[in-house]
Amino acid sequence: MVADCNVRDLALAEQGVRRIAWAAGEMAVLAGIGERFARERPLAGIRVAACLHVTAETANLVRVL
Repeated sequence: MVADCNVRDLALAEQGVRRIAWAAGEMAVLAGIGERFARERPLAGIRVAACLHVTAETANLVRVL
């Protein structure tokens, strides 16, 4: 399902996906936290809000949470 959104240049999406994947590979500590969160689900039922600059690194942080 794709949400309606305002994207300036959708042609950059593939490059963005590659950058996010590369950053994930460089973030070993966050990967470990993600594995633990997947098992334990400590945030289940909790709504998390964040105000962050949009980067490949913050994309991975949000994916873990």
